[in-house]
Amino acid sequence: MLEGWEWLIIGVVAIVIILWGPAKIPEFAKALGRAKGEFNKAQKEFTDAATQDPFTPVQPVSIVATTTVLKTKDEVLLETARRFSIPTQGKTREQISDEISAKVKLLSTD
Repeated sequence: MLEGWEWLIIGVVAIVIILWGPAKIPEFAKALGRAKGEFNKAQKEFTDAATQDPFTPVQPVSIVATTTVLKTKDEVLLETARRFSIPTQGKTREQISDEISAKVKLLSTD
């Protein structure tokens, strides 16, 4: 014979069928399945993180790969001038910058 909770499940299913119709039941079941899968995935990630030793050393990354060379504005300006074959001896930053601008304008019009 059916007990109280079994009647409750049957009643909920009947109400779902009446409210949304039989066409919506597969969508509802699919959404429930996705939600359960996401819950299980999050639970597994949480237990994995909880069981991992927080003091486990991280694999060192190569220092050469992570070190970036930062250049000053003057170094970038001089390097750009060298690439355009502009002489920089005895010139101010503004003069070098103006010559680079002129050279770029010349090259862009060609």
